Amino acid sequence: MGFDEISLKGRALRLLAGREHSRAELQRKLRTHETEPGELNRALDELEAKGFINEQRVIESVVHRRSSRLGAARVRQELQAKGLDAQAVAEAVAGLQGSEEARALEVWRRKFGQPPRDAAEHGKQTRFLLNRGFGTELVRRVVRGAAIQDDEV
Repeated sequence: MGFDEISLKGRALRLLAGREHSRAELQRKLRTHETEPGELNRALDELEAKGFINEQRVIESVVHRRSSRLGAARVRQELQAKGLDAQAVAEAVAGLQGSEEARALEVWRRKFGQPPRDAAEHGKQTRFLLNRGFGTELVRRVVRGAAIQDDEV
């Protein structure tokens, strides 16, 4: 085991100490530090065998950290960007669907807390929730529901 391999493992462990990373993320981040072909793969294989790299933990971590602020579409996008297994991503996102409306309403409450007063504010609230990855129909219901609750139809 050469000095460079220890260095790569050390770099990978330092990244993993901050948060969970997928193997693809680590490859992307550490590729420039590889001095001989295959060196990075060997280091990552060893870390994966020892349980330091675990895709299911990455998925659970992202869902836990991001689902309270983002819709299922944005969570899916973040998971896909990490190069995770498509089936595992689909299952994790499917699990978010049941709480999507409650999460969208909570995000809306934290950000705005009151119904839109005019069309411009309605557009702002709608765009905000859409950019957070909530579906169009759901956003429409949340923003419209807030206006109806306040009798501002």
